[in-house]
Amino acid sequence: MSGATSDLVVTSVDRGVGVITLNRAAKHNAINDEMHHAMTAAVLWADESPDVRCVLIRAEGKSFSSGRDTTVLGQRTEGESDYDFIRGHQAMRIRQHDSTKPWIAAIRGHALGGAFELALTTDIRIAASDARMGFPEVRFGIMTDTGGAPLATMLAGPSRAKWLLMTGELIDAERALSWGLVDEVVAPDELDATALDLAVRIAAGPPLAVSMIKQIVDGVWDGQWRAGLRAELLAQSALFASADYAEAKAARREDRPPIFKRT
Repeated sequence: MSGATSDLVVTSVDRGVGVITLNRAAKHNAINDEMHHAMTAAVLWADESPDVRCVLIRAEGKSFSSGRDTTVLGQRTEGESDYDFIRGHQAMRIRQHDSTKPWIAAIRGHALGGAFELALTTDIRIAASDARMGFPEVRFGIMTDTGGAPLATMLAGPSRAKWLLMTGELIDAERALSWGLVDEVVAPDELDATALDLAVRIAAGPPLAVSMIKQIVDGVWDGQWRAGLRAELLAQSALFASADYAEAKAARREDRPPIFKRT
């Protein structure tokens, strides 16, 4: 069974594994609105399909995803507030998080910003040795808004989360492994096979027990994650209206370094 959600996000089923493939390779799978809507549909498909017992998120091309397409950063549909825009994106992340099925991410190349949040929300992450990941949002005067801050804190600890979020710098796969942000590092040409093999093994297990295990483990930190998500919603809504964000946009438009001022 297979079904293409769109040309940008392709879905298929392989031995009980629902495979979601990001397919905007020419743009490093940068996420514009069309791709976001396709991803949302794919998440719903994977969560609701009776043929899917485990979910694998992977990507075509050199990168998992470079995150939000910067050419549309800050753009909103007519009448849409920043608050509503962020809530809409958080809704997909919450649905992914609340799925009773296990999710696995296969990370190659760059996984940045919202795409890194997408990967961190999965249950298990396997990275290619060439992977580089991080949260560059601070360079635009903003921050994560779909769970990146609480997830990074819970997985890597508060100091390392602050390092990632405050510097906007990227880390390689080996550092991500040592920080607890990914669970295995493999050669790039082994990534897809390794991730799919793990997903098939989990999909072959008893689905009720697997679901219970996921719910119990997630329940340990579920409250903190949801509280962090709500805090990100409020913080990001304020940051989109800040002078820092306006300056970052102007600097990018004028091809110069931003000058941030203490307010």
